[in-house]
Amino acid sequence: QVQLVESGGGLVQAEGSLRLSCAASGRSISSSPMGWFRQAPGKEREFVATINSRGGTYYGVSARGRFTISRDNAKNTEYLQMNSLKPEDTAVYYCAARFYTVNTSGYYTTAGAYNFWGQGTQVTVSS
Repeated sequence: QVQLVESGGGLVQAEGSLRLSCAASGRSISSSPMGWFRQAPGKEREFVATINSRGGTYYGVSARGRFTISRDNAKNTEYLQMNSLKPEDTAVYYCAARFYTVNTSGYYTTAGAYNFWGQGTQVTVSS
């Protein structure tokens, strides 16, 4: 059974940093594109960042220059380093995995492209 478990969320002041982790179990992520999305109250789920099987990365507009996505295949874990946080970054952050065997080097920015999700971790940024 595949599980994705996020951790690292919490309350931080504006301009602070947080590092989110997403630990996978039940299947190796080494050949899978992974992503981070977020959802604020009353808003749609928003793409944050993705990393493909080769380590290539792509970011949503809100994340560029401030967030860094990475992966450690040996630990079966992906990360999201978030710096210079703003109150508008407040949301539930979800990690996602695309466990398909085709086009693993692609960049996937839509939620429908992923077939496994974590339960989410709350990030709250105070002003």
